[in-house]
Amino acid sequence: MSGAQPALASMFFAGPAESCAPTLAAADERRFRQIVGANVDFIWRCLRRMGIPSGDVDDAVQQVFLVVASKLESIGLGSERAFLFATASRIAANARRSVHRRDEAHHQMMQAERIGDPSQEELTDQLRARALMDRVLSEMPSELREVFVLFELEELSISEVAELLAIPIGTVGSRLRRAREEFQDKVRRIKAIHVYRGNR
Repeated sequence: MSGAQPALASMFFAGPAESCAPTLAAADERRFRQIVGANVDFIWRCLRRMGIPSGDVDDAVQQVFLVVASKLESIGLGSERAFLFATASRIAANARRSVHRRDEAHHQMMQAERIGDPSQEELTDQLRARALMDRVLSEMPSELREVFVLFELEELSISEVAELLAIPIGTVGSRLRRAREEFQDKVRRIKAIHVYRGNR
């Protein structure tokens, strides 16, 4: 997401007349700037991997940080990222329930599948790999997807995931194991379908 952070951060700091964020006291504005700067890329990636279409991610990121700005006084020091991720999860869940966005994601997947004759080798192509990842993640239960995204894709440690989601380490391990199994099973099924179609 090269160059995205300055562009997204500018949504909130364009000036008094253009700012998307509520008016904040000087100390709160400094804290808010720090939160945005430190977390905007992380939240962008998480939202994208939670099923938000690429064209809608910037708007979803803005929604997350507008919530942060409005709740800033109630967010404890050190718990900012946990609050951000929880907010992003809710926004992503609401977006997934939108019929329009479900239809759009389905359309994008169908378009990707029509590029060339499907084969197992083509699944390694960057476009197909991304479409496959999006499809598999979108079909996973949210509690498994969150752990999978944070550990496997964001490369956080088990303890960091547990702290971020406010769940026991043992629960993280259990969900991660189930998420890996489900991910691998869905990938195998999708590949089998592509191979079958390619051999018809």
